[in-house]
Amino acid sequence: MASSGPNGTDNGDSLPPPPPVVPSDVVPVKAELEKKKALRLPIARRGLASKGTKLQLLTNHYRVNVANTDGHFYQYSVALFYDDGRPVEGKGVGRKLLDRVHETYDSELNGKDFAYDGEKTLFTLGSLARNKLEFTVVLEDIIASRNNGNCSPDGNGELNESDKKRMRRPNRSKAFKVELSYASKIPLQAIANALRGQESENYQEAIRVLDIILRQHAAKQGCLLVRQSFFHNDPKNFADVGGGVLGCRGFHSSFRTTQSGLSLNIDVSTTMIITPGPVVDFLISNQNVRDPFSLDWAKAKRTLKNLRIKASPSNQEFKITGISELPCKDQTFTLKRKGGDDVAEEEVTVYDYFVNIRKIDLRYSGDLPCINVGKPKRPTYIPLELCSLVSLQRYTKALSTLQRASLVEKSRQKPQERMRVLTDALKSSNYGSEPMLRNCGISISPNFTEVEGRVLQAPRLKFGNGEDFNPRNGRWNFNNKKIVKPTKIERWAVVNFSARCDTRGLVRDLIKCGGMKGIVIDQPFDVFEENGQFRRAPPVVRVEKMFELVQSKLPGAPQFLLCLLPERKNSDLYGPWKKKNLAEFGIVTQCIAPTRVNDQYLTNVLLKINAKLGGLNSILGVEHSPSIPIVSRAPTIIIGMDVSHGSPGQTDIPSIAAVVSSREWPLISKYRASVRTQSPKMEMIDNLFKKVSDKEDEGIMRELLLDFYTSSGNRKPDNIIIFRDGVSESQFNQVLNIELDQIIEACKFLDEKWNPKFLVIVAQKNHHTKFFQPGAPDNVPPGTVIDNKICHPRNYDFYMCAHAGMIGTSRPTHYHVLLDEIGFSPDDLQELVHSLSYVYQRSTTAISVVAPICYAHLAATQMGQFMKFEDKSETSSSHGGSGMPAPPVPQLPRLQENVSSSMFFC
Repeated sequence: MASSGPNGTDNGDSLPPPPPVVPSDVVPVKAELEKKKALRLPIARRGLASKGTKLQLLTNHYRVNVANTDGHFYQYSVALFYDDGRPVEGKGVGRKLLDRVHETYDSELNGKDFAYDGEKTLFTLGSLARNKLEFTVVLEDIIASRNNGNCSPDGNGELNESDKKRMRRPNRSKAFKVELSYASKIPLQAIANALRGQESENYQEAIRVLDIILRQHAAKQGCLLVRQSFFHNDPKNFADVGGGVLGCRGFHSSFRTTQSGLSLNIDVSTTMIITPGPVVDFLISNQNVRDPFSLDWAKAKRTLKNLRIKASPSNQEFKITGISELPCKDQTFTLKRKGGDDVAEEEVTVYDYFVNIRKIDLRYSGDLPCINVGKPKRPTYIPLELCSLVSLQRYTKALSTLQRASLVEKSRQKPQERMRVLTDALKSSNYGSEPMLRNCGISISPNFTEVEGRVLQAPRLKFGNGEDFNPRNGRWNFNNKKIVKPTKIERWAVVNFSARCDTRGLVRDLIKCGGMKGIVIDQPFDVFEENGQFRRAPPVVRVEKMFELVQSKLPGAPQFLLCLLPERKNSDLYGPWKKKNLAEFGIVTQCIAPTRVNDQYLTNVLLKINAKLGGLNSILGVEHSPSIPIVSRAPTIIIGMDVSHGSPGQTDIPSIAAVVSSREWPLISKYRASVRTQSPKMEMIDNLFKKVSDKEDEGIMRELLLDFYTSSGNRKPDNIIIFRDGVSESQFNQVLNIELDQIIEACKFLDEKWNPKFLVIVAQKNHHTKFFQPGAPDNVPPGTVIDNKICHPRNYDFYMCAHAGMIGTSRPTHYHVLLDEIGFSPDDLQELVHSLSYVYQRSTTAISVVAPICYAHLAATQMGQFMKFEDKSETSSSHGGSGMPAPPVPQLPRLQENVSSSMFFC
C-alpha cells in the first residue's frame, strides 16, 4: 500500500515513479512490489436503490446515544500470578481476581470501574494513577475453582490430613498477584467518526470495548458467555432435544455502527448445553441405553472429559479428567494414615474407602468405573453416583438429525412473540445500571428502530410449451405445467437396499408422473433387490455387493440409477453409494427413502433427476429473452463459494471448500461444482489457483473457467460475479486480497492478456438483524429489501428476504458488495440477487439466499459424505496439540468426466 497520510488515508502519489533505466518491456522489481502492495478495501456505497413497493418495518436495533465523545478508553494488559511467581494458567479465575481487586483497591484505582474481557485485557475510561500497577489479593475458595480439587473429599467438605499437608506445598497458595500495565488508548471520538463514515483503526477497538462491557455485565449475573450471546441458568429457558442435550435460550447483544448512528442489536440466541444433574442419568440418555451396566465406557470417557461436576456430600466442584480403569469395588489407591509419629500406608479400594471409612452409602456404583478428577500421575477417584454435572456447560459435538429437528421445532418463534421477548430482554438486562456505560454517557432507546423497506416484484418464470407464470408469495407449482427443458430417461434401473416398498408400483407412478410433466421415461431395465444375507454387512460391503449384482445383469453402464434407501436421513449407505456412482463409474443417481409417496413427492424427485441429467425445470423470463442488465449483454460467469467445517467439537475433520459456476451463458440457471478438502477450520479457500509447473494449474478456477468457455460457445467471460458465503466482516479483506488474487492468477495463467471485470459479494446468514411488520402477525413478504438506516455508514451492504418465511421469524440474508468493477446500478444489482433466488432447480419456491451459494453448500455436503464413512475408525482419537505435525489433509476422489460438469448435487 502507498504510505499512509496522517489520519490513515492513502496519499496515493507519495512514492516517486522509478527512474527509466531499464528496457521498456521489463517491469522493475520495485514497481512490481508496489503493485502487489496496493491492498483492496471494500468499496463505499454507490447510492440507494428505489425499485419496489415501499413498506414500513421495525427492526431489532435500538438507538444508542453517546454523550461523552471527548474521553479515551485506556487499555491495560493483565497478568495473573500465584504468590510464588508462577503464572495462573487456568481460565475462569481471572474474573474473580479482578472483582476482588476492584473491591479491595478502590482508592488506588481512583474509584474507576473497568471492563475486563476475562483473559488478558482490561479497559478503563480515563487513565489509572500509573502505567504499571501491582495488587495482591486473596481468594478463599480457590481449591474448588483452581485445579478443581486434587483432594479426596471428606465427609463434610473438610480437608483430610493428606490434603492439609498438600496445602503447604507451593501450588496451594491462596494469595495472587495481579499486574496491570498500560498498553494503548482509544478515543471515544473514533465511534463518532465511524458513524460519519470516516473509519479509523480505533473505531472497531472502541466498539469492542463496549461489547466487552456487555459481556462483563452478563458475567456478573452468572451467565454462560458464548461470544456476544448470554445464557442465564434458568430451567424455563431449557428445551430437551434428546441424547442428554438441552437447547438453552438466551440473548445476543452487540453494538453496531449504522447510517443512523450507533445501535444496540438484540436477538434471541440458542446454544447447546449438557443436561445438568447426575452423571449417570446424562450418560444413559446420551448413549440411549437402558441402564448404567450397558454403557460404553470408552465413549463415556471421551464425552465426559473436562466437564465440571459437583461431588456430594461436600458439594465441592471438580473437573473430570478421566475414568478409572477398574470398577469402584476393585480400583485401589494408597491411603496414608497417621498413627503416633509414623505414617501407615495401605491399599484400599475406592468402594471400601467411601462406604467403610467415610460411611457414605453407595447403592449401585460398586460395579461401575469411578470418575477421576485428579492429575494424570495422581488420580483422585469419586464413585459415579456421588457426581452431578453442573449447569450451563456447552455441548460442542455435532447434533444428530433428530436432535436438530427437535431443536428447530422447540426454538422457533413467530414474529410477534419474538418482538415481545426482545422487548422484555432489553428491560431485564438493565443496561442503565451498568456503571461503565453510564460513564460513557451511553443511553439506549427502549424502542425498535423504524426502517423503510421495499418489496421487489417476483421475476416471471418460463415453463414448457412457452407458458409463463408469475410466482405468488414466492411460490409456484407444476400442476398442469410442463418442464421447460426435459431430458429423456432411458437405460436406467432401480436398486433397492431392503426398503419396504411396492417398487413396481413406484416405478409405474414415476413414469406416469414424468409423462404429465413432459419427461419421457422408458421402462427400467430391472429392479435389483438387495440379497438378504448382506443386510447386516457394513455399508461399503453392501454397496459393493449391489454393484456386482447390477454389473452382472446389465449389458452396459446405465445412464441413471434410482436407489431406494431404508432410512430417511442419515443413511450410512448414502456416502458409499454416491462415491461409487459418481467417482468410480460416472453414473447419475437419485436416492429416495419412500415413505409417503404421492404426486407431489414424485414431482419433487423428478425435478431433481431432470436437473442432474442436464435438463432445466423452469427458467427466468429475462433469461429466455436474454434481457438481464449487463449479464445478458456480455459473457458473464456467476460463481458461488463456500467452506463447510466440522462441528465446533471436531478439530481434525478437514474443511470442505466448494465452488460452483454457471455454464451455457446466457443462462444463469445451470451450474457445475468443484469441491476440495483443506486444513480443518480454515476459512479461506486455498486451492483456487494451484500451480504445479510452468504449464500446469490444478486449481479449482481453471476447471470452472474452461468449462464455461466450452459450454458457452468458446467465449471467455468478460465479467466474473462472485458470491462468497460464510465469512465475517473481519475476513472481508482476505476475500478481496487473497482469494480474489488467486482467481485473477488463474485467469492470467489461462491467458496473460485477459482482464475480466469482477463483482464480489459476500452473503451472510448468521447475523442477528430481523425485520418485523408493525401490527401484523406475518413475516415480511418475499422480495423485501432494506438498504438504509441500519446498514453500514460507509460500506455497500443491504438486507434481502427473498423467501416467504412460513414458520418462525424470517432471517434475511445480509449482502455486502466488496468490489464492483462491472458497474451495476444499486437497482440492477438488487434485482439480479433477487432473480438468483428464483433459479434453484430443486424447489418451486424462492429461496433465502442466491442459488449458487445453496448449490455450493449441497456439493460440499454431498462430497463430505464420501469421506465420512472412511475415517470412522482411525480419527476418533483426536490429535492433541502434542507438537506433532498436522496429518496431511485427505483428498476427495475426483468425479468421473461425464458427471463432473453435471448438477450432481441437485
